[in-house]
Amino acid sequence: MLGLPASNAAPLRAALAAVKRHFLWAASFSALLNLLFLAPTIYMLQIYDRVVPSRSATTLFFVTIVLVFALATLSLLDFIRSRLLVRASARLDRQLSGTIVDAVIAQPGGTRDTMNKQAMREFDRLRQVLTGPAMIALFDAPWVPIYILVCLLIHPAIGLLALAGTLIVLAVAWRNEAATRAPLQRANEAANRSYVSQEQSMAGAEVIRALGMRRAMVERHLDEREGMMALQAEANFAASFHVALSKFLRIALQSLALGLGALLAIDNLISAGAIFASSFLLGRALAPVDQLVGNWRNIVHARGAYATLDQLLEGRDERIVPTELPPPNGQLAVENLVILNAARDGAILGDVSFRMMPGEVVAVVGPSGAGKSTLARAIAGGILPDRGSIRFDGADRSDWDPERLAAHLGYLPQDPALFGGTVKENIARFAVDAGGSASIDQMVVAAAMACGAHDMILRLPNGYDTLLGWGGRGLSAGQAQRVALARALFGRPNLLILDEPNAHLDSEGEASLVQSLQQSKADGAAVMVVAHRMGIMAVVDRILVLANGRIEAFGPRDEVLERLKGGAPRSLEKKRRAG
Repeated sequence: MLGLPASNAAPLRAALAAVKRHFLWAASFSALLNLLFLAPTIYMLQIYDRVVPSRSATTLFFVTIVLVFALATLSLLDFIRSRLLVRASARLDRQLSGTIVDAVIAQPGGTRDTMNKQAMREFDRLRQVLTGPAMIALFDAPWVPIYILVCLLIHPAIGLLALAGTLIVLAVAWRNEAATRAPLQRANEAANRSYVSQEQSMAGAEVIRALGMRRAMVERHLDEREGMMALQAEANFAASFHVALSKFLRIALQSLALGLGALLAIDNLISAGAIFASSFLLGRALAPVDQLVGNWRNIVHARGAYATLDQLLEGRDERIVPTELPPPNGQLAVENLVILNAARDGAILGDVSFRMMPGEVVAVVGPSGAGKSTLARAIAGGILPDRGSIRFDGADRSDWDPERLAAHLGYLPQDPALFGGTVKENIARFAVDAGGSASIDQMVVAAAMACGAHDMILRLPNGYDTLLGWGGRGLSAGQAQRVALARALFGRPNLLILDEPNAHLDSEGEASLVQSLQQSKADGAAVMVVAHRMGIMAVVDRILVLANGRIEAFGPRDEVLERLKGGAPRSLEKKRRAG
């Protein structure tokens, strides 16, 4: 279909299989449509060969009735075919849109690229081509030989002209594909990069204005668009030349068919009606190929979109559903963890191994760039390790269903990362309680009270129902961090990963944080805290020191602090695995 590459992406195949019946019916109606397109030709032959010579008004009346009926049926079939394709488009959207959004969100941060971020736009482009004029042209294409055969029946010379013209237009279509494929692909990729860059700037517009970066960013985006437009112009120039050539050939060949028909009629080899019929038939034979040439840019885009979705969705349905394990009790084991940088030429984390037990608070400290946040993201599941493993209660992360495991983990990133919605929805992780909202409300309030955010939330304009913008707009940095901390505590998880939870807190907020950590510890939760400020050290049991992506020390809090003061953290290196 559309010359799309072979794929192992079962979700795509399953979705296309689900609309296969629509396409088969549309192809069947196309067959009937193309048969009925012969009606005007037959009518024309009857007019010139029967009605005019016999001057019979009765014959004219009846053949006109037949023509009108045929054309009405043709229009009805065309209407039904269009509705079938519209329904196929809607069903494709129902089948795949949720899967694609889920796949994009599930992509680890280290592998998500520009094209994947545009996956829904790519899917809409593919869906529109699969159910648009290009697909109709493909349905009509198998009837090209039939029209050529009818031309041959009128006269071999007209049939040969139709065959030669079709082959020439096909050659133009092939040349168009070869000339535009690479430029269109580059233009498409440049356009996606430009759109992503603009979206990022819009999201950070406040910072751009505050730092006086507006003109610089506008210039940057204009440069990106200039490059995109240059690539699009290159592709359009190549495509427009072949489209114009295809139209010229079609019109010229139809006119030549008239001339050839007149020449044959002069020699009494065909009738007068066959002159016009041959031109009409040749035009119908060339129409699908001409439409494909005109829609080739969209077809190339659809092929690129298919490849993007193929890569994104590949193998998702082949994963074995993990055995449902009991809720983790907070035991965490990081074994020989390695995470490479974006260039894949160095390690952000190298051979990191340590253990945490329930009811224990571990502080991760170290200089900026040591890999502390990367470690927190890896344990929380935000990124995947390149080597090594992360185990919860002895089971590797891959043995857990990600959503079930996440329900028992609490994660607070450096950036609170709140989403558009109410405070309640953010704290509840946008959970929906099928049995009613009462239990969700109770869990939300309990989480907010556990971190001392309840009173602060009640002072907001609409309390828990206060609507936040993207990124927590409407809250101060400290308020956003406390709401994000409540979100981490939602559901009383057995493992907490907190990345600088006190970075934006005042003394009151930090005191509430320490109290919530003490309560989580008393409840038997394991807590890992990435810390720069020392205000939470009173509740910490052990300290893990990271430097240059490797563990420099790991042991009891007082012992590590003492040795750090003495400048000999490596003396505890041998103890880190035993911990």
